[in-house]
Amino acid sequence: MHLIFNSAALDNMWLIAAVWMGIAFLGSLIAIRLRIPAALVEIVLGILAGNFIALGTNTWIDFIAGFGSILLTFLAGAEIDPIVMRTQWRPAVTIGFLSFFAPFLGAMAYALYVAHWSTDASKIAGVAMSTTSVAVVYAVMIESGLASKRFGQLILAACFVTE
Repeated sequence: MHLIFNSAALDNMWLIAAVWMGIAFLGSLIAIRLRIPAALVEIVLGILAGNFIALGTNTWIDFIAGFGSILLTFLAGAEIDPIVMRTQWRPAVTIGFLSFFAPFLGAMAYALYVAHWSTDASKIAGVAMSTTSVAVVYAVMIESGLASKRFGQLILAACFVTE
């Protein structure tokens, strides 16, 4: 069910960019109002926009999204305190491996045995469901104030292990 855009509007790069920026702004306002991390609201709004108003991307939007993701990953890496990483490497590695392999094995088993996908397709489903986004975790940690605490440092380190 596509509510807003016709085929001519979907070809207008500037209209698509403006709508995406408007949705990001709306997400920020909602996040402030509800006091939850903006990254989480923006993800939900992106899902809704992509599915209900047929809002797609173009090469310009994909470049900006990729650049932002790389920038946030770099900032998250710079945020990790090396002393905390050295002292908490065992829990970080343990959490990182578990946070990868538990969803990987669960999604792979579901795809293979319940959905009856091929072995290779099941492995891809497992990988797709088990990766984390360091950029999203970092944004949530910064907004919640956990990035400067030992627990937040542990979570960020575990995300890097998972990736």
